[in-house]
Amino acid sequence: MKKNIHPDYHTITVQMTDGSSFQTRSTWGKAGDTIQLDIDPTVHPAWTGGKTQLLDQGGQVARFNKRFGGLSLGKR
Repeated sequence: MKKNIHPDYHTITVQMTDGSSFQTRSTWGKAGDTIQLDIDPTVHPAWTGGKTQLLDQGGQVARFNKRFGGLSLGKR
């Protein structure tokens, strides 16, 4: 590695939304700093499945099938 061009890589503490924390290495902040997360895997809908249901808003699927229903993409 070249000297004096890379950021300082040090240990920080990551605090999750539920209060739990862990240590990791990062270039964020200074050595020993704590980063508090607003969104993490314990609360983010992408990991928790969310409370919303997938709905056919405005008939998008029906409109697609009407336009391209006869289109065969499989092998013949």
